[in-house]
Amino acid sequence: MNLQRIARHLLTTGLTVQRRFPLKVRQVIEQAIGASEARHSGEIRFAVEATLDMRSLWQGKTPRERALEVFSNLGVWDTEANTGILIYVLLADRQVEIVADRGINRQVESSEWQAVCRGMVEAFRQGDFEAGSVQGVRAVSVLLERHFPAPPANPNELPNRVELL
Repeated sequence: MNLQRIARHLLTTGLTVQRRFPLKVRQVIEQAIGASEARHSGEIRFAVEATLDMRSLWQGKTPRERALEVFSNLGVWDTEANTGILIYVLLADRQVEIVADRGINRQVESSEWQAVCRGMVEAFRQGDFEAGSVQGVRAVSVLLERHFPAPPANPNELPNRVELL
């Protein structure tokens, strides 16, 4: 049990999410996702969570473990070609996780996802949540364009809206 982590989670609120990801920022992220998905066959979901519940903290749940749960809960796995991607932000832990479906994981190295996450965290550390988020979506897009170019018929299988958890 990490008391410092628990304190961060207790002090982070839904208002923190609203200040860092207000409607305008969420709309910009959604537009970036839409533009991105036109250039590849991947499906991007973006989720922001303020904190974990006390039970999860007590159990030592990591941001990665929570991201895997969110991936499942949001149905990001539910695409025809297994090309769903989740960009998950856990504000209290100041962490970003990217979870990719198995179709994408066969082609993209985890180190490439980690580089995208580090870039986003750095922008967030400087207080620029809009630019960091859009930069992250664009970096994911570059990786997907390389391995999964857009087919002639490219339906939008998952919503582009930012999920506030």
